[in-house]
Amino acid sequence: MQWDGRVCTAFRGLRGVSWMLEYLVFVREMCGLGAGRMAQEELLEVLQRTASLNPNDQTLALDYLRRACVTNFPEFTKQLSTVLATPSYSNFVRQAAGLQLKNVLVAKEDATKNEYLARWLALPLDVREFVKQNVVRTLGTEPFRPSIAAQCVAAIACAEIPSQMWPDVITHLKDSVVATNNNEILREASLEALGYICQDICGSLLERESNQILTAIVHGLRKDEPSNHIRLAAANAMLNSIEFTKHNFSRENERHMIMQVVCESSQCPETAVKISLTAMKSQINEVALQGIEFWSNVCEEEISLSVEAEEAREQGRAPENVSRHYARGALTHLIPILTETLAKQEESDDEDDWNPAKAAGVCIMLLAQCTDDSIVEPILPFIQQHLKNPSWRYREASIMAFGSILDGPNEAVLTQLVESTLTSIIAALSDPQLQVRDTAAWCIGRVCDTCEEVVTRQEILAPMLPALSTALQQEPRVAANVCWAISSLAKAAFDMACRQGTDNTGQPETYILTSCFEGMVNELIKATDRPDAHVSNLRIAAYETLMELIKNSPKDCYPVVQNTTVIVLRKLEQLLNIENSLESLSDKVAAF
Repeated sequence: MQWDGRVCTAFRGLRGVSWMLEYLVFVREMCGLGAGRMAQEELLEVLQRTASLNPNDQTLALDYLRRACVTNFPEFTKQLSTVLATPSYSNFVRQAAGLQLKNVLVAKEDATKNEYLARWLALPLDVREFVKQNVVRTLGTEPFRPSIAAQCVAAIACAEIPSQMWPDVITHLKDSVVATNNNEILREASLEALGYICQDICGSLLERESNQILTAIVHGLRKDEPSNHIRLAAANAMLNSIEFTKHNFSRENERHMIMQVVCESSQCPETAVKISLTAMKSQINEVALQGIEFWSNVCEEEISLSVEAEEAREQGRAPENVSRHYARGALTHLIPILTETLAKQEESDDEDDWNPAKAAGVCIMLLAQCTDDSIVEPILPFIQQHLKNPSWRYREASIMAFGSILDGPNEAVLTQLVESTLTSIIAALSDPQLQVRDTAAWCIGRVCDTCEEVVTRQEILAPMLPALSTALQQEPRVAANVCWAISSLAKAAFDMACRQGTDNTGQPETYILTSCFEGMVNELIKATDRPDAHVSNLRIAAYETLMELIKNSPKDCYPVVQNTTVIVLRKLEQLLNIENSLESLSDKVAAF
C-alpha cells in the first residue's frame, strides 16, 4: 500500500488520518500482546505501567487490560489471581492485579453489575474454583493495607452466595479470625472480607450465618486483642453487620455480651486517624504507604459522595449518603507530612517504582479534588519556600506539590497560582538534576491541561516554547513528559482558537501556535528517530503527540499536517513490516 496525499481523501480528511495514526500506534505498541493466551511476563509489565506518571503509558496499559478481559475473560481472571497470589512479585503489581480482578467482578451501576455477575457465574466451575483458591490463599500474605484480596473474596462471595454457591466461605473466614496461631495480617484481612461481604450483600442472605460472623467480630473486638488494626477491622465489620444481626440483639444475653465488648473496645486510646498519621511518618516504606493510602481511600470515598450529592441536587432529592468532610478537617495535619514525604525520593528510584513519595503525590491530588480551594493555604508556603531550595529533593517536591493541586482550586485562584509560579517551573526544565527536570515537564503538562487561558498568552509562550524544545532533546523520561506537555498545549491553543470563532465546519482559521507548528512537528519526528526512543516509551509518546497536533490544527496548518501525515504513516508502515518479519521468523524457528 502506498501512503501519499490521497490518504486524506480516502479516510475522510484529517480526522480520519488521525484516527488511522492512533490505530497504527496502538498496533505497533501491542503487537503480539493481545492475541491468544496472555504471557505472565507481559501481564506483569502492563500492570506495572498502570501507575506510570506518563499518561500515555497508563492509557496503553489500561486499554490492553480491557481488551484482554474481553478477548479471554476466563484466562484473564486466572492470570490476575495468580499474580495476586504470588508473594515474590512486587507489592504494587500484586495490588494492581487484585484491583483489576475486583473491577471486573463488581460495578456500581445496576446494569453493569448484573452483566458482571452473569459473566462470572457463566465461567466454568474449574475456573471459578481456581480464582477463589488463589484469592483466599492470598489473605495473610499481603504486606500492605487494606487487603485487596479481601475485597476480591468479598466480590466473589457476594456474587455466589445468592446462588447457593461457596457455602463455606463465611465459616472459613471466621476460622481464620479466631485461630490464635494465625498471623495478624491473615486475621485482619479475614475480618475485612467479612466486613465487605456484610456491607454489599442483601442482609437476609446472611441471617443464617449471623452467629459465625458475630463470633469473628467479637473475637476481634475483645479487649485483650493486641492488634489495633484487627480491632479496627472488627469494628468496621460490626457496623456493616447490624442489618442482619437484629435477632442477636433481640436476645438479652447476646445483646449484653456484644455491647460489653464494643464498650471495652471504644476505650482503646488509638484511633484510625492517629494510627494513619503515625504510619505516614514511618521510616519503613510499607508502613508509610499504608498510612498514605488510608487517606487516599478516604478522599476517593468523599469524591464519590460529592458526585452522588450533585446528582441528587440535579434530581431534586436528598442524597442517600452525606460526606463528613474528614479530609478537609485533616488537611492541616496531613499536608506537612505529605510534603515532607515528597522530598524523600532517591536518585536511584526507578520511575516505575511505587514508593511513599509517589503515593504522597497521588494523595495530594486526591485531597485537592475533594477539598477544592482549602488545599491552597496549607500547601502554598511549602511550594514557594522550596522552588529554589539548594536541595534538589525539595525543588522536585515543591514542583510535584504544585502540579498535584491543580484540580482543586477554582478558576480565579488557579489562574493567580499559575501566573505567580509558572515562570519558575519553566526555568526548572534546565535544572541540573534529572528528577527536577522530569517533574517540571510533567507539571507544565498539568498546567496546560488545567489553565489553558494562561498558557496560551504570548508572554508565557515566549519562554515556554524554547524551553520545551530544548527539553525534548534531554533524557527519554524528560522528553516523554515534554511530549505530553506539547500535546496538552496544542489542545489548549486549539480550544482557545475555537472559542474565538470557526468556519461552518467548526474549524478555526489559525491559532497562536501556527508560526511554530512546523518546528514542533519536525522536533517530534526527530524524537521518534532517537536511538534511545524505546526508553520510557518516548517513541510512542512522540507519535501520539503528533496525532494531537494533527487533530488540533487550524486550517492554515493543513499543508504541514498533510506532509507530516505521509511521513509518519510511512514510518509506521515500515515498523509494522519489521514486526511482521520478526514474527514470521519467530514462527519459522519455533516450527523448526
